[in-house]
Amino acid sequence: MKRYLSLDVLRGLTVAFMILVNNPGTWKYVYPPLRHAAWTGCTPTDLVFPFFLFCTGAAMAFSFAKFDGINRQASWKIIRRGILIFLTGFLLNAFPFFPVGGDPEMTLGQNYGVWLENLRIFNVLQRIAVSYVIAAFIALWLRKPRKIIWAIVLLSVLYTGLMYVNGSENAFSAEGNVPRLVDLAVLGESHLYHGYSDSNGNAIAFDPEGILGCLSGACSVLVGYLVGLLVRKSRPDDGNVRITDTITLIYTAAVLCIVGGLFIGLWIPVSKPLWTTSYMLYASGWAMAMLALLMYVIDYKGVEKPFTVFKACGMNPLFIYALSGILGKTINLICPGVRAAFNHNEFTSLLYALLFVAVHILVAVILYRKKIFIKI
Repeated sequence: MKRYLSLDVLRGLTVAFMILVNNPGTWKYVYPPLRHAAWTGCTPTDLVFPFFLFCTGAAMAFSFAKFDGINRQASWKIIRRGILIFLTGFLLNAFPFFPVGGDPEMTLGQNYGVWLENLRIFNVLQRIAVSYVIAAFIALWLRKPRKIIWAIVLLSVLYTGLMYVNGSENAFSAEGNVPRLVDLAVLGESHLYHGYSDSNGNAIAFDPEGILGCLSGACSVLVGYLVGLLVRKSRPDDGNVRITDTITLIYTAAVLCIVGGLFIGLWIPVSKPLWTTSYMLYASGWAMAMLALLMYVIDYKGVEKPFTVFKACGMNPLFIYALSGILGKTINLICPGVRAAFNHNEFTSLLYALLFVAVHILVAVILYRKKIFIKI
């Protein structure tokens, strides 16, 4: 059965880029193109995560082809996969499973207590897991593309409406937004990310991968699912739609989403931390545009060899991403001098990130050649 390599390549490119931006030589000197926007706006780096969710949805269109709506088998598969992905992300947060650099005046048990009290609950894989579960049940329940589009609209309206519950002045602020208040109430301040600041420059607890944003994250997955349906229908062995027509349709939808996201951004800021509707549309548009380009180059023109390494990454995406989290922490714990050797400036920091990515690509290629595919 023919398989569109462009989907695997896009997934692999996304994983490689995500590892690149997550592992600089030092956070003090990050190569400028690899920096996130502070709060609003969107840099190329801010597109990586939504690309991952988009690819998750596109893959769903193929894996769900055997299911005719929601049934026990489909429900078990969705819930099981969601739990496994969430648990993997949580274990990555907890690794190496003991406090590092604890208070020497405290006992081991006391240090463990403090560590557990401050262990972050959500992160990238947790957002993917929850968004996937929500999107998967919606996709199998509604089934028809038009109904799914309406579901995306309603979810976006619901999420945006919830943002205004605390008042329009606080709707999109770092300290007053509703997603933060929900996370504070449910998870607690100590279990959130602490990398953002309020309007006065004071550090605050805010998780960019928290609970409420999973609604908008599910929309990103559903957009990928709809595009995946188009791709699936254009396969020579599975449909009679020409690939050029599919590429044109995806590219047209991409332009509409990008323009739509920017237009909505006049009222609702494009913000990755909040995963606003404008950001969701804008990022989804770029994901579609990239997929259309890869489909044209790889699947239509037949240029495959230059993309082989990314295809290998795309065949084991979650494993390679999880490996990067474990290896990064292990290096910091056992051989901190390795990373310290690259903390002099932006270029040495970038060099470390590139070498780190190269190691994971090598692992992915070895697994691919041995036909080892680790799936969750």
